[in-house]
Amino acid sequence: MRTSTTGRVGQYAVLLAYLVFLAFPFLWLVSTAFKSPRELGSLHPTWIPRDPTLDNFRQAFDEQPLLRAAGNSLLAASVAAVIAVLIATPLAYVMARHRTRLAKAATGWVVVSQAFPLVLVIIPLFLVLKNLRLINSLVGLVLVYVVWALPFALWMLVGYVRAVPTELEEAAAVDGAGRLRTLVSVTAPLLAPGIVATALFAFITAWNEFFFALVLLKTSDKQTLPVVLTHFIGAEGVAELGPLAAAAFLATLPSLIIFAIIQRRITGGMLAGAVKS
Repeated sequence: MRTSTTGRVGQYAVLLAYLVFLAFPFLWLVSTAFKSPRELGSLHPTWIPRDPTLDNFRQAFDEQPLLRAAGNSLLAASVAAVIAVLIATPLAYVMARHRTRLAKAATGWVVVSQAFPLVLVIIPLFLVLKNLRLINSLVGLVLVYVVWALPFALWMLVGYVRAVPTELEEAAAVDGAGRLRTLVSVTAPLLAPGIVATALFAFITAWNEFFFALVLLKTSDKQTLPVVLTHFIGAEGVAELGPLAAAAFLATLPSLIIFAIIQRRITGGMLAGAVKS
């Protein structure tokens, strides 16, 4: 009993240390966003700003087109997430229900593809988009995001499909429901939380993506929010800490809100009790 209690205390201690490690950058970012230039240059920084100010937010919006960049990011991320889920959902169902050698090979390829670095694929993608005349285009960026999100979306949705008991589909077939009716009326509602979670993860990935947007978008009117944030760093590498922190804080909020939504959507045991043992 003592060993079990000690191990549990150790796990909680490690978890708390990990949470502190993750929270520190965000808390420091929030603190920096509300500090005046005098406090930012102080040799004795504090967690809580002595004289909180919104000047950094006003300066950030005055210097850079944050709203336009946020709109570009929102459009690209939303469209890419929807398209990726629409393509991945039927493919995931086939891969999960028909476990052939081809399906197993496809699943293995999905897992392996996640190990490819971005630098490895950026040149072929650039050449393909150049031939399609989609460089400096949000359409081209959306296509890249869809291709990049598909393996992860497939991997997630295959797990959700396998969690749906086949007995439910068999019972619907016995009751006279056709294949399409079974998928729409029985399987799809049970997959809805998984589809939502996958779409939100794909959205967050595209919203925070920087490398592809930096390489493929050239003009300021097409650039996404992560790229625009780099404009607060001068040619000599000197960053405007206040406006940069304020803009980065605003750019982080959608990811935090969506992650909170994901946590509410993903509920364990949703299918528990659906089939009597």
